[in-house]
Amino acid sequence: MRVAAPVQLDPAQEWELRRRLRGRSLPARLVERAAIVLLAAGGKQDREIAEELRITPHKAARWRKRFLALGIAGLEKDAPRPGRRKKFSRAQVAAVVRKTMNEAPPNATHWSTRTTAAATGMSKVTIGRIWKAHGLKPHRVATFKLSGDPQFAEKLEAIVGLYLNPPEHALVLCADEKSQIQALDRTQPGLPMKRGRGATMTHDYKRNGTTSLFAALNVLDGSVLGLCQQAHRHQEWLEFLRYIDAGTPAEKQLHLIVDNYATHKHPKVQRWLKRHPRFHIHFTPTSASWLNMVERFFRDLTQNRIRRGVFPGVPELIDAIYDYLDRHNQSPKPFIWTARANDILAKVTRGQRALLNVQSV
Repeated sequence: MRVAAPVQLDPAQEWELRRRLRGRSLPARLVERAAIVLLAAGGKQDREIAEELRITPHKAARWRKRFLALGIAGLEKDAPRPGRRKKFSRAQVAAVVRKTMNEAPPNATHWSTRTTAAATGMSKVTIGRIWKAHGLKPHRVATFKLSGDPQFAEKLEAIVGLYLNPPEHALVLCADEKSQIQALDRTQPGLPMKRGRGATMTHDYKRNGTTSLFAALNVLDGSVLGLCQQAHRHQEWLEFLRYIDAGTPAEKQLHLIVDNYATHKHPKVQRWLKRHPRFHIHFTPTSASWLNMVERFFRDLTQNRIRRGVFPGVPELIDAIYDYLDRHNQSPKPFIWTARANDILAKVTRGQRALLNVQSV
């Protein structure tokens, strides 16, 4: 008769196994394994353990050997199982990945699981599994634009420097205009939200005019100065600069971060700025309006108040914008800039290098 290897427990192991045996929140399989080892330590053979716990002798022998080899840690997890043999080879999987990344179907701009399955002879479920394993999402596309400004680095460092280390006795204001905000009214009243269904609104609308919001975000505290205008020419920009001049402490220097829009560089604007030396203008690089933090405020305004709003006319739209500004300024929160200039430059450099590689192909 074959005799199983004896099991000897130190006090710590015995205490832990008995704790598991009494545990009510542990999985049943862990409790069973603890019982097997404790009975084995008591001198019982695998067949006796199997009869007492109503399991197979093979199972009792397996966990005895696992404990002897790995200790208590060996009782935690099952050994990996081979599973079903893979139907497709690595070369076939690599061919699917190459086709997805480097080719396009003859009648579309990108592959779907069904068109790829038809082209490769695999099932669409297999294609989806391969795409997930390799992080491929052909149905999605992201937009980008690299700045071609020859002074990109200098402008970037100046603006990020204002965000991270603002000058003393000065205010840093991110200023821009959100033009052509439409006063849209729906052709039919929407239905309110209820359980199991969100609010509804018609897909078509009536245009009732537009307005342009000129806004300046205070980087220090997140408050916003805003002025709605009928247009966004240099005349309106000058009026907004006067509004900023009147709405900020006269003893403070003002550093305005604005984009390269021609309105901001009009000769009359330049003459006005010379007469008001406390204004210092910092232009964002070409095609880099994302550097201006007021764009983040415009995004919140659009999402929270404009996009789903119903406005019978421009006056109602303007009232809604001013009401949003007032409520925002009651408890403003600044947007915190965290990206360093060097990190942004490195990312832009990688993008330019990738574009050159694509163009050279």
